[in-house]
Amino acid sequence: MAFADTIRSYLGLSADSQPDPASEPIDFLKLHLRELPPHLLAQFSTVTTPKDRTQIPLIRNRRLRYASTNPPELGFSAARTTWPMLYEGQGRRGQSEGEEERNWAERDFLQGSTKHVGKGRLANLLGGYEEEREAERFRSLRRERNEAEFVPEEESDSDDEEPAGPPEQMTEEESRAAFERLIRERFIYGLLDDGMDYGKIDWDEQLDSEDDREREERWFDEEEDE
Repeated sequence: MAFADTIRSYLGLSADSQPDPASEPIDFLKLHLRELPPHLLAQFSTVTTPKDRTQIPLIRNRRLRYASTNPPELGFSAARTTWPMLYEGQGRRGQSEGEEERNWAERDFLQGSTKHVGKGRLANLLGGYEEEREAERFRSLRRERNEAEFVPEEESDSDDEEPAGPPEQMTEEESRAAFERLIRERFIYGLLDDGMDYGKIDWDEQLDSEDDREREERWFDEEEDE
């Protein structure tokens, strides 16, 4: 059974009902999102993007509530690793990854034996390698972005323009706060395509509030009165 037929069959809709789940999925979800179980809603992930689904207020609200729980994948350390090009801070790239590698070697290498000669040196060596690998990954990503965004400058007819001064530098704390805010905003608007599982949030009715349910019930009551 085709995707649209499966959805219509579950809801008891006629085969020619509109909007069509396949060709007009956003309009369809605006009407029937709450009526479908998660396993059927998940199929809409194949015909819509997270950015598309931002048009649905209920889904935006779910993302907002999910972000407010401070999930680890949206936290500073994880987000900086997953989306390094969005971070404008001055910290050494790969520093946290290198520290994790050092901790692993010191804690778990040879089942935590403290008698192994050179264990501390090995931990530092592994940590350094991991930090450098992450730093090189960031440099490669930045080079790719710069090449993609490069636009040749047009010659200026005026020599009177004053050069712009250097941008004001943010502190590391300000950079971190701005980055965390940016990550949450991009998440809510469906712009974190890589490394983010939107399906588990967009189709989770447990993230709905009582206010959302009451508003929807009033809307249906008004529809019936008309």
